[in-house]
Amino acid sequence: MIRRLVFVAFFVEVGLLLIVLPWSAFWEQNYFARAWPALQPFFVNNFIRGGITGLGLVNLVAGVFELMPMFDVRGDQNTPLNGPDQGPYTGKRGAQVEP
Repeated sequence: MIRRLVFVAFFVEVGLLLIVLPWSAFWEQNYFARAWPALQPFFVNNFIRGGITGLGLVNLVAGVFELMPMFDVRGDQNTPLNGPDQGPYTGKRGAQVEP
């Protein structure tokens, strides 16, 4: 369970970073844009920013889907699906199978 929570936290954090970071001022003033000025138009292109934001949304959705089984409500695992006081399932409500 702890492993799953760490996995979910990783997905949510990376997703939020990839959603917010491309639209911040930090994105335009990063190391790679200063080291290679020819890549500056690539970094500030809105299509590239939107694609990276889309990857962030995918990560965020993956984190939510990874978290959903933890909130799955289940009954007692030892109880048959049709109840403890009923016989085998026949497809009809309340009907019993004759021995």
